[in-house]
Amino acid sequence: MSTDSLSALIRTIPDFPKPGIQFRDVTTLLADGAGLAELVERMAAIARPLEPDLIVGIEARGFILGAALALALGKGFVPVRKAGKLPGKTVGIDYVLEYGTDRLELHEGQVPQGARVVLVDDLIATGGTALAAAQLLREQGASVLMALFAVDLPDLGGKKALEADGVTAAAIVAFEGD
Repeated sequence: MSTDSLSALIRTIPDFPKPGIQFRDVTTLLADGAGLAELVERMAAIARPLEPDLIVGIEARGFILGAALALALGKGFVPVRKAGKLPGKTVGIDYVLEYGTDRLELHEGQVPQGARVVLVDDLIATGGTALAAAQLLREQGASVLMALFAVDLPDLGGKKALEADGVTAAAIVAFEGD
């Protein structure tokens, strides 16, 4: 399957969540068995040579892709969740959003000191959430080998922001414009 074919499986919803935004909805790609298999295999081909210990997925669609990638690589999966969603003792990080703040958490001790991790999410836009997740992982003593995404929106600068922070970033497809 070509990259253009994968891109065509991602639905664009105009003016969501507000006017002027072109929302890239990966759920249509996830619903296509061949497309999902191709996406996960492409992600695995990028991550496999890095020999990660764990795959870490960002809530919520990062859970889907991260778990699938972990399975493809025979690795464990760790979720990074929004505040208050994990039942055990957590560690977390607060970060700034466009209109406020948010918090990400993971279970304390679930990412061992020195673990080599690949961070996964469905889409990279401005990069704020991925930057916060990478920082949280680093604070736990992990080495973030890469941040890997299904979709990049390069005009919003998230991938460049990650790379400026020392995190290699890659995406399978990109959509120019907002």
